[in-house]
Amino acid sequence: MTDLAQLELDLINAIGAAETAAAVEALRVAALGKSGSISGLLKGMGALSPDERREQGPMINGLRDRVSSALATRKAELEGAELDARLRAEHVDLTLPARPRRKGSVHPTMQVMDEMIALFADMGFAVAEGPDIEDDFHNFTALNFPPKHPAREMHDTFFLRPDPETGDRKVLRTHTSPVQVRTMMTQKPPIRIIAPGRTFRKDSDATHTPMFHQVEGLVIDRGIHMGHLKWTLETFVARFFEVDGVDARFRPHHFPFTEPSAEMDIRCDRSGGELKLNTGDSWMEILGCGMVHPNVLRNCGIDPDEYQGFAFGMGVDRLAMLKYGIPDLRPMFEADTRWLAHYGFSPFAAPNPASGLS
Repeated sequence: MTDLAQLELDLINAIGAAETAAAVEALRVAALGKSGSISGLLKGMGALSPDERREQGPMINGLRDRVSSALATRKAELEGAELDARLRAEHVDLTLPARPRRKGSVHPTMQVMDEMIALFADMGFAVAEGPDIEDDFHNFTALNFPPKHPAREMHDTFFLRPDPETGDRKVLRTHTSPVQVRTMMTQKPPIRIIAPGRTFRKDSDATHTPMFHQVEGLVIDRGIHMGHLKWTLETFVARFFEVDGVDARFRPHHFPFTEPSAEMDIRCDRSGGELKLNTGDSWMEILGCGMVHPNVLRNCGIDPDEYQGFAFGMGVDRLAMLKYGIPDLRPMFEADTRWLAHYGFSPFAAPNPASGLS
């Protein structure tokens, strides 16, 4: 085997064993660079005789061409392999579904309000609405609040600045009862409505916030009595908590706009951090109610000798806390999407008394 044959064999083997494009480039420089082994043979051609040049020249040029071809082939193989590796590493599988987008949720307050509206609508109640900013007559006077009642004081109610012309001060409504007044003043009996909406009072703790939500109800007709009120509320509470019946009691109370007045309690057991109805020795106040005061009927243009009625009111946010195990009222108004993701409801599952509420 000649020296050229051995040199070619060594170079071809080294090129085949190269594992990176950089190694192939180093072999090219070692063989074909200015100081390379093949380049040295070509430079030494000038010292040979004409006959030797004719004999060695084609052999050395052939060696150079074969080595150049081997280098190019190996470089292309390695670059192709590197590209394949990059493609595998950076591959995006377009057949996979996209990352799921965060879905919106219905706030527990709105969920419970929809549940209450669905239940009362099933019992024949219509929904009535009114303004959040009220005057003194609709918020207090028409509802039989005496002039020195605490609710008329600054420490309980949000008053707006006095009107520069009349001096009258509007208020952020402290209850949705003004909606009842407006309904009675514009609609003749029989009346059967609920009034859901925002209300405002100067309260702030774990179970009270300055802005909260109420649903109040009103029924006006001939022959209405406490038995109708009791059946309506017991039926509502049982259906709202999705139980067969409710063990309730009505305690005497005082509200300026009803007489007699009562607070409705339900029997429950809250041991272990879970609310269980119709069991245990505890009673929990859940709403206020009573027969509409004759003075309220007169203030609204309804003859109390001909018509009677009952009214009730309950906090939507508090009912949401009780039904869905929310320990603190304040986070319900903090706009924390993490809290809403935990306690929120699907917007595609509207409450329905037939198929279920929650």
